[in-house]
Amino acid sequence: MKRGRGLQRLILGVVVFDLLFLALPTLVIVVASFTAGKIVAFPPEGFSLRWYQAILDKRAFVDAFLRSAYVATVCTLVSLPAGTLAALALARWRLRHALAWQLYLLLPFTIPLVVSGLGMMLLFGRMGMLGMLWPVGLALTVINLPFMIWGVAACVNRLDPDLENAAANLGAPPLHAFVTVTLPAVMPGVVTGGLLMFILAFNEFIVSLMLVDARTVTLPVLMYNSIRSTITPDLAALSVVYILIAAVTVWLLDRLVGLETFLRSR
Repeated sequence: MKRGRGLQRLILGVVVFDLLFLALPTLVIVVASFTAGKIVAFPPEGFSLRWYQAILDKRAFVDAFLRSAYVATVCTLVSLPAGTLAALALARWRLRHALAWQLYLLLPFTIPLVVSGLGMMLLFGRMGMLGMLWPVGLALTVINLPFMIWGVAACVNRLDPDLENAAANLGAPPLHAFVTVTLPAVMPGVVTGGLLMFILAFNEFIVSLMLVDARTVTLPVLMYNSIRSTITPDLAALSVVYILIAAVTVWLLDRLVGLETFLRSR
């Protein structure tokens, strides 16, 4: 009995430690962003919202934020049809060499980001597109597409094929059956994958670093360039913006799909 209680306390202690270890960096950066001083410090020197006002006043930060949002939007818009159709094809169609296609679509998981970024830098440079923003969105679609496929495939695998067969037997054309039966059934996966693609593209640093220039720098790259010189509290405030975006993403997942559905699809 005592050994059982001791084991429970040990497990509880490990869980509490893990939760604190995960949360402390976030809490530290949030608290440090409210400092009244001129350097990042914990505990902060007083309390002030000046650094949040500072990031709004700096045109470079606002422009970089908008560029990141643009890149993430391009990535999401391209990945929604590509990932959805790829997941449906892999799960529903009897493709020749299906395993080879699955491995091919999962290649971005196995290739280091620095290698992918270098290859895309050479490709876009050859095509004269280096430094443009929309190719960055395409590049991030390529490296993150497995997440979109995974999100949709989880719903496709749970979809009863008899529903599609019933629609066909009732005379529905294939496109009509897809729009009215298949797509609504897999919509939770589409929403999940789309939100993941947006947040991953918005946060991507390594590939973006290789594809942008001084005129098209995105927010993660701008933060990296700023940290290399001086770590100021406005960077902590920007980090809190990222935390808020992640929190809004989780909230949207809960409202649109449901966190239980999202977690079961993993």
